[in-house]
Parts: sequence; C-alpha cells; structure tokens
Amino acid sequence: ENEDSAQKTEPADQLVDSLESSTSQSGLQIGSLVSAGATEDLKEEAGTLEDQEVAELEEKLPDQIQSLKEEAVVRIANYHVPQGAGDIVMIQSDHTGAVDILSAELETADLLGEQRKAQPPRLAPPTMWTTEKMKEFKAKMGKEKNGRMVVKRGEVVTVRVPTHPDGKCICWEFATDDYDIGFGVYFDWTTVTSTAITVQVSESSDEEDEEEEEEIEGLAPVGDVERGSKSYLRNRYGEIMPVYRRNSHREVQAGSHEYPGEGIYLLKFDNSYSLLRNKTLFFHVYYTS
Repeated sequence: ENEDSAQKTEPADQLVDSLESSTSQSGLQIGSLVSAGATEDLKEEAGTLEDQEVAELEEKLPDQIQSLKEEAVVRIANYHVPQGAGDIVMIQSDHTGAVDILSAELETADLLGEQRKAQPPRLAPPTMWTTEKMKEFKAKMGKEKNGRMVVKRGEVVTVRVPTHPDGKCICWEFATDDYDIGFGVYFDWTTVTSTAITVQVSESSDEEDEEEEEEIEGLAPVGDVERGSKSYLRNRYGEIMPVYRRNSHREVQAGSHEYPGEGIYLLKFDNSYSLLRNKTLFFHVYYTS
C-alpha cells in the first residue's frame, strides 16, 4: 500500500511540477510578448518624434536660408564695385552653399534714378512773334559791330548770353538773306562769372556736342532740323525751344524768355542741314528789366 501510495503520489508531484514549469514558461512567453509590444510602442513614439523634429527643421530651414540670403545681399550692397551694364554678380553662401545671381543692371537703374533726380527743372516756353520790317532791321544791324555774321554751310553757331544781374528777361531778333535757318534756345544752369556775350562756331551739331566736357555718351542730337532736333548735352542743360527751321528770310523772327535763374542762354543758329549754301545772319540780343 505504501508503495502504491508512493507511486500515486509521484505522478501527482510530477503533474504539479509540470504545471509549474508550464506556468513559468507561459509567464516568460507573456512577459516576452509584453516587452516586445512595449518596444514596438517605443519605436513608434521615437519615429513620431523624429518625424516631428524633421518637419520642424524643414519649416525652419527656408527661413534660415532666406535670412542668410538677406545677410549676403546686405553685405554685397554695402560694398560697391564698379561694373558695366549687363555684368553679373554671383554670391555663394558659406552656410548653405546656395548661389544667388544679381544683375548689375539694378545698380545701373539706381544710378539712372539719381541722375533723374539731378536733372534741372523744366523750363517755360518762350514768347515768339514776327515782324515784316526786314529792310529796316537789316539796315540797322548792318551798322552794328556784331550785328551781322555768316553761318557757313554745315556749321552751327551758338551765341552764349549770360543772365545779367540788372535784367529779368532776354530778347532776340534775327533775319537772314534769301534762305531760312534753324534756330533753337537752351539754358545752361551754371554760375555766371562774366556778362560778356560770346559766339561759338562748330562744323556740325554732332561736333558741337563732342566739344562738351561732360557730354552724355550716346545722346547726341537726333532728328531733322525741319522736325525739331533736340540737343541732349550735359544734364545741367535745359531746353527752352528745340531747333527748327525758321522762315527768317521772309520775316524778322523775334522772341523773349524770362530768366528762370542764374545761367547762360544758348541761342543756336543751325545751318548743318545745308550742304551748299552759306547764310548771312542779322541778329540782335539784349535784356530788359
């Protein structure tokens, strides 16, 4: 009986041991499953955080690049290098390696803007009239010392008349023999050092402009005298009346203009369009108060 009970007890103990071992194994399996699930959750959370950080960096990166570009532009704007129109400046950032291309035409545009600001004010047009007393006028000017001159073919004669401190208005009269002549009036905004009237003769309107010290290159007088050619000389020059052909051989051409300020009037008698004929010019210039 004792042997039987021992035999019966032994399987029961084995059963308990097997149950305990199986329970412990299942516990280990459950623990491993739980730990595996926690690991997956941690990985997902880490991945989510990483994605958020990347997104934030991507959002901040354009702003940083833009700020770096602005800094580079400010630095290059503070350092001006003489350049011609059409030149290109390439700027590479030390931080991002990005390259910006700037055109020197922007700087040229700024310079043109400054030049426009430096332009003199627009001048009022002159008062013009004509008289039919040709013989009387020619006879009177023929007796004057400087009242008669010859404008040769292809020439331009410029009479420079400074403003007078006692005057407020300039007046002119002129006539020609047999043929017409071109005539226009300009004003030089410059300091008057002498009230003497001077005469300048040039071979053509183009050559006259080349003699100007501060001529703006490429802006020589254009157009036919019959249509009114405009003279673009120094930026301190103002146009009162463009050069047109006048019927000065039929009527005395006269006019006046009120002083816009201190400067020199330029009365241009243009015979550059004539290839064959010289013109005899009678003229009278004076001021009134």
